[in-house]
Amino acid sequence: MRLVLAAAIAMVLAAPALAKPPAGPDKIFTARDLFSLEIASDPRIKPDGSAIAYVRSTYDIMGDKAVNTIWLADANGGGQAPIAAGAGSYGSPRWSPDGKRLAYVASTDGGSPQLYVRWMATGVAARLATLAESPGDISWSPDGRSIAFTMFIPDEGETLGSPLAKPEGAKWAAPLTIIGKVNYRADGAGYLRPGYNKVFVIDADGGAPRQLTFGAYDDTGPLAWTPDGKAVLFASSRGADWERDPVESEIYRVTVADGTVAALTDRNGPDFNPVVSPDGRTLAWLGFDDKGRAYEDNLLYVMPLSGGTPRAVTTGLDRAVDGAQWSADNKSLVIQYTDHGITKLARVTLDGTLTPIAQGLTPRALDRPYAGGEFSLANNGMVAFTAGDPNHPSDLAVATKSGTKRLTRLNDELFQGKALGQVTPLLVNSSFDGKKIDAWIVTPPNFDPSRKYPLLLEIHGGPFAAYGPVWSSEDQLYAAAGYIVVYANPRGSTSQGAAFANLIDKDYPSHDYDDLMSVVDAAIGQGSVDPNNLFVTGGSGGGVLTAWIVGKTHRFKAAVSQKPVINWSSFVLTSDGYPLYGPYWLGKQPWEDPTGYWAHSPLSLVGNVTTPTMVLVGEEDRRTPPSESEQLYQALQLRKIPTMLVRVPGASHGGLAERPSQLAAENAAIVAWFERYRTK
Repeated sequence: MRLVLAAAIAMVLAAPALAKPPAGPDKIFTARDLFSLEIASDPRIKPDGSAIAYVRSTYDIMGDKAVNTIWLADANGGGQAPIAAGAGSYGSPRWSPDGKRLAYVASTDGGSPQLYVRWMATGVAARLATLAESPGDISWSPDGRSIAFTMFIPDEGETLGSPLAKPEGAKWAAPLTIIGKVNYRADGAGYLRPGYNKVFVIDADGGAPRQLTFGAYDDTGPLAWTPDGKAVLFASSRGADWERDPVESEIYRVTVADGTVAALTDRNGPDFNPVVSPDGRTLAWLGFDDKGRAYEDNLLYVMPLSGGTPRAVTTGLDRAVDGAQWSADNKSLVIQYTDHGITKLARVTLDGTLTPIAQGLTPRALDRPYAGGEFSLANNGMVAFTAGDPNHPSDLAVATKSGTKRLTRLNDELFQGKALGQVTPLLVNSSFDGKKIDAWIVTPPNFDPSRKYPLLLEIHGGPFAAYGPVWSSEDQLYAAAGYIVVYANPRGSTSQGAAFANLIDKDYPSHDYDDLMSVVDAAIGQGSVDPNNLFVTGGSGGGVLTAWIVGKTHRFKAAVSQKPVINWSSFVLTSDGYPLYGPYWLGKQPWEDPTGYWAHSPLSLVGNVTTPTMVLVGEEDRRTPPSESEQLYQALQLRKIPTMLVRVPGASHGGLAERPSQLAAENAAIVAWFERYRTK
């Protein structure tokens, strides 16, 4: 890896002299810098708006993992300090309503995650109980006396027959695993233990937790209390065939005193993320009408908490609402949404009127430039949120009536004096129908516009997701290796409305290919790209499109298809999300439309491929299983097309870049593959 990066850096340094001396290798972002990055996430503002508790992640080079601690920052910019740190991992900070205590989850000394409360005045923290499983979705009661949370409850699972009794001391094989559930495995978790997530409540001073919900279905957060403290709201799918209905859920209320459960919503589609107005009169939540399409924008709904007809508030926004919190006035909510790759906050009144608050939110991810972010709202209207830009991972910021203020600068010391790749918007119109395609271009450090650089097209996954002008470790490493990187939101991407996303409904891949070729042409048109040195890569949905692209065109010198879908029939019947993909993405099940499945499978185009194509996948990927990558690899081997298969040990689909050492190794392997075919 070091040799590859050193060679790439040497080529950059061989450029003609610029007005200022070019940055040397020690002043360019390198793979080792991955361990020095820090990131802010889960900002939780104190109810009075005076301080913010947030999770600060650093990376342990010896343990090759993130280390999460909880810090407290003065909301007025007066400094910050750690309040939950040391051996272990700390997260999910949640303020009590009076701001005098902070609940959080911690795993110390290798133990299982447990629920803690810290008394802020004294700094004393105590574990509330010894829980058998990890707590989640922490929510304080309005009077501060109780905490609700969700927790997994295992059960015995399926049985078939009676196993033989093992003699004492005998070393027999492990017992059979009997699977009868529809949803029996998940990416990042592997094969699931039998059991269900349930809602619990515990005294905020400690004691035994009490289970509130029961039954053979999952009850999920975020949780919300009614202002009188008598009930907790949650989301669940409890229909007779709920496991085969992947986008259905309702909002339920469970009475704390006796566990009585009642449904508050009854719509065809998902209802989730309930929040109750401070006066207890109005329920708000997120959801959408299930129209059988591949994608729908989340809308903000409201109705009287006592019951009534739901009403969508954000029908005029044409963007997905990703989060909502009530303002203290009971008349408006603060919502989060992404518009053309830029994540924003706005205040929305119950008649749908939007007032902008802030923009430039960024997510907790570091590897690729996905749009997103997190926020929380104080009683005085101050908003805490994660904010960054293409040259800064997520920091902590606040928004008030007078504007926004950045409170932390977690990576300034790391980036001091470093030359980073610069990210600028790229204007693109699709060659297919002229639609505007949001795109960005990353130029290498020491960029000289008079030179010609190789181009790397990097494609996002999803496909229903969006890139934006935010930090990306991978793109910075590609740029440091001497590549101009271009990324975009082709049709099917989110943040441009449901109609734009559904241009690929039951037709994926299709003209998203034309959009991406238009992006490449626009980048070449900037004048600094060598059109004879084009490369392409992408992960998940980007891996699909990479494999599709090399089957449609020979213009790329080399490609890397990461964790792709190659054969839609085999994917639908091996993915962890298999109840969703057939009816919603392709319209029918594989046996109902084998011709349609094959027509959209990149494997159908493999006979056209001449591009050297490497395939990369995590060994524990349950979303796009390794068998998909192996089909492409083996097909290319049979056709004698240059190829390699790179397997990432222990990595899931979502965790492919979770370990810094693996992210560095993956990036080095990709660059080395491209360098093998790059014309010097």
